[in-house]
Amino acid sequence: MTDGPEASLLVEELDEAIAVIRLNRPARLNALTREMVVELNEALAVIAVNRTVRAVILTGSGRGFCAGQDVAAADARNRTAPSGLVERYYWQEQFAGLVDRIRAMPQVVIAAVNGPCAGVGMALALAADIRLASRSARFLNAAVRLGLTAGESGMSYFLPRLIGASRAFEILITGRTVEAEEAERIGLVIRLTDDEALMDEAEALARQILVNSPFATEHTKRLVWQNVDAPSFTAAIELENRAQILASMTEDYKEATAAFIDRRPPRFQGK
Repeated sequence: MTDGPEASLLVEELDEAIAVIRLNRPARLNALTREMVVELNEALAVIAVNRTVRAVILTGSGRGFCAGQDVAAADARNRTAPSGLVERYYWQEQFAGLVDRIRAMPQVVIAAVNGPCAGVGMALALAADIRLASRSARFLNAAVRLGLTAGESGMSYFLPRLIGASRAFEILITGRTVEAEEAERIGLVIRLTDDEALMDEAEALARQILVNSPFATEHTKRLVWQNVDAPSFTAAIELENRAQILASMTEDYKEATAAFIDRRPPRFQGK
């Protein structure tokens, strides 16, 4: 990954516990090239094994979050050196791997959606654990208009689970735009902010998460995502019971109960 303000991907630290990943091609509304996909996969992998980082804010530079795949770059390849089946499938897996990494990483991922959020950019936002959006945000999966399916990078998995199957089907099959106000109303994002306040809101949310036990936070993320697909209520309860007993054996649980009785803030150590 290239360093400096001209890099197509910037990774910053607000402090040792909060990382910011910023897509940085503002002139192209942060549309993803193949090179950026490689860089973003690498950045997510590095952060995932950094146990000091507990929250990640994903956002874009300029007036957009991510316009999806860089269609101009794809068109240039199609005109000059079109990819064969094996190459296309490889890159499809690299794009889809981004959402898999976001979901699997132990850190809580907050998508701070500033402006247009389309295609694989929308998939990245859906894969995040929490979504905030500016009032200028717009969500769009126009794959059906480009001769492709709307099942892109986990979109057909995440969207029905977030807003319901019927509403998700209508959005994906028409390829229409979801404006910020609708996104908040249907639960696609938790709340809207003024554009200039978005990153402050995202940081405040991250810090609200940091006051809790690291073990409890990480395993709550695991529980929620795994129980979305639980085969039964009984299976979900079994998983919850296991995680709860494990949490009750940590030093942080003992510290939390002592702090509650002593009426003081807990001092979690992640143990």
